[in-house]
Amino acid sequence: MIPEIGHFLLILAAVTALLVPVAVFRGVATGNAVLTRLWRPAALIVAAGMTGASAALMHAFLTDDFSVAYVANHSNTKLAAVYKAAAFWGGHEGSILLWTLFMAWGALWLARRSQRHRTDAPEVAASVAASGPCGDALTAKIFDARTGAVLLLVIGGFSLFILATSNPFLRLLPDVPTEGRDLNPVLQDIGMILHPPVLFLGYAGLAVMFAVMSALLSEGAWRRGAVRLVTHVAVVTWIFLTAGNMLGSWWAYTELGWGGWWFWDPVENASFIPWLTTTALLHALIQTKATGQLKRLSIFLSLFGFALCLLGTLIVRSGLMQSVHAFATDPTRGTALFVLMIAIMGPATALYAMRVEKTAAGEETSPTTDDALMTAGIFLVTAAAFGVLFGTLYPLAYDMAVEKSLTVGAPYFNSFFAPMALLAAVLVGAAQLRGRGLVSAGVCAVLSLAAGGALAFTTDPRDLWMTAAAVSAAAWIVSTAAAGFLPKTFGGKMEAEDGRHHHHHGRHAAKPRRPGRLSWPALVAHVGIAVSILGAVGVEQFEKEALVRMGPGLGRPLDDVVFVYTETRAVSMPSYYGRQAVIEVRELEGEALITTLLPERQTFISSGMQMSAAGIDHGLTRD
Repeated sequence: MIPEIGHFLLILAAVTALLVPVAVFRGVATGNAVLTRLWRPAALIVAAGMTGASAALMHAFLTDDFSVAYVANHSNTKLAAVYKAAAFWGGHEGSILLWTLFMAWGALWLARRSQRHRTDAPEVAASVAASGPCGDALTAKIFDARTGAVLLLVIGGFSLFILATSNPFLRLLPDVPTEGRDLNPVLQDIGMILHPPVLFLGYAGLAVMFAVMSALLSEGAWRRGAVRLVTHVAVVTWIFLTAGNMLGSWWAYTELGWGGWWFWDPVENASFIPWLTTTALLHALIQTKATGQLKRLSIFLSLFGFALCLLGTLIVRSGLMQSVHAFATDPTRGTALFVLMIAIMGPATALYAMRVEKTAAGEETSPTTDDALMTAGIFLVTAAAFGVLFGTLYPLAYDMAVEKSLTVGAPYFNSFFAPMALLAAVLVGAAQLRGRGLVSAGVCAVLSLAAGGALAFTTDPRDLWMTAAAVSAAAWIVSTAAAGFLPKTFGGKMEAEDGRHHHHHGRHAAKPRRPGRLSWPALVAHVGIAVSILGAVGVEQFEKEALVRMGPGLGRPLDDVVFVYTETRAVSMPSYYGRQAVIEVRELEGEALITTLLPERQTFISSGMQMSAAGIDHGLTRD
């Protein structure tokens, strides 16, 4: 009975999300206050429906209700409770429901925010050109209604897709299995418990930004409040996307034993590209708020970021590209996803083409050197996103054009991404030195070059000059970040805001102001880039690899260590059994014990699937 309740709540949420926005847009067009305000209770109904449906599905997993086909296909009685809960998003149906749930929560948050920040008005004006305090409140309500209606339509589209092609509540009656199949063994890892929900929270944030900017284009006027809202959402979205990609790459490194720093798998790229565009968007919004510049780019990146989410979903769930990350390979679902993507992005693209010039009209400051550095960094990150997108989609386009398979691997991606990352590091450091003067810049540059040269010339990297450049770039970011907290002893000063030349183009334009010293979160994020550069150069330049066959009592040297296979043990766990190798890692000279590795060959009881678990000892300077 509980699955049927969940199914009903899902239908209720879908119908509400699809029908109420029509009434809301009608209310905005005719000035009907009752219809315009409907989006708030609709957001509550949709969020409650999605939450209830998700709770019903979670209950089915935790109670081993194998009459539900999705539960029977992704769980069994031997799974630990935490993995039963994670099995909710371990397959296609549950993961798309989870994403829709988070978007519904986003709509509810917008409704609560609107109710807290907007004063009640007796009626809603149809014109967005109303003036005065009451007019400003009225037009703000109209803007909120448009934003909520757009997001509800997106949720409605996803809900319709779930009901039509991916219903997680389908029953196996009357032939109910006594045992489920199993959660994919590679997903039975802490990384996959956390990675999908965190990433989907980021994707939900992109949907919220898409809705806000679509409403802004629909209104055709620039709003300071909208930019503040998108900036706040972009920060949170970037944090979730960063954490999601980190957890996913950690899972691939430890569970799959891929090694390296990024595998450039198509599905990995599908989540990495939105991170790049969100990074560019966040900086573009900062520039827009401070100077009034890059409005068109800010709007474009808000729309394009969500479009990339939809494209990534199509790649992951349609079978167009094969990957260990793929959720589904059903062409029917792929067709439905393609239709959904066109239905969402088609109107948004047309709206952007027709309204962006009117919407972006407003006050701008004259560009300065600092502005040029920021703009260059934004376009560099955007270009990197397009480069990764091209490399990801090119094999698919080639296969469709000539019916031959083609692989685009790490050499292509590294060939442009590595130099772009180094150039981005230079721009980051220059931005952090804003107002510090040439002497500070010179000191940081000398220290950075010295650090890069010292490491490169005192070690044995594969590529001496690339190592020196990468380490220098990382040191440049760190040193310039540290310089920002030192007293301005070298005569640097910030440019004064007074006396700036402004260009006036519209009544809704923000009063541009020059940004000050970078905040702590920004500096931490920038230093994180330096750490990533050091990690990548460490792997590329110093990683040692060998393929050997070993048995108990045998040892094999590799670089300055020796691996000694001491014994094989039998292991037995509730969900799997297998054999575990005990491998000691000793110093080549003196044979002092460094660590012990315990790789396993596992056989899962329910499915009979076999997989290898890598033995890894993690360290600060080496694994």
